[in-house]
Amino acid sequence: MSESSDHSTDGPTPASDVPEHVKRTAIDLIAAYADRDQRELDEAVPRAADDAAAVTSELKVIAAFLSRRVQRTGVVWKPADSREAVARTVAEMLPPELEFAVSTAWEAHSVGEEEAAERFTMGDPMVYVHMLAAFSAAIGLAVYKRAELVSILRQVTGLAD
Repeated sequence: MSESSDHSTDGPTPASDVPEHVKRTAIDLIAAYADRDQRELDEAVPRAADDAAAVTSELKVIAAFLSRRVQRTGVVWKPADSREAVARTVAEMLPPELEFAVSTAWEAHSVGEEEAAERFTMGDPMVYVHMLAAFSAAIGLAVYKRAELVSILRQVTGLAD
């Protein structure tokens, strides 16, 4: 569904303090999960690891934007739906131990158990990166077609298409 008329009022605010490469990395991770493309994911992960805190922050903004979009469309998206979607999205895309950490951390996060989520990350900031990128891909595909999702994310983050 196309909703290009109101992106400037409800999307992430393009911020000059967020480097363009961080925005691109966040979108590349989401696109890799949306495409279920292991090669794309493998290329984006090292860039994300170099800026894990900044990429996590950008992914939080994108996830919040996509969550609002889903709410506006009327698509029912409950915590149980997000847990299943994240687990399904990371399945076979990550090594088993990381897949487990991402799935269990997201399960805790989705019900507001941040301390438990933090324990499940085992101090690895990439667990948050993966869980937010997988969630964004899953929830984004509930509202947009894949090509439209990436285009919308580029627009709302202030990147040229």
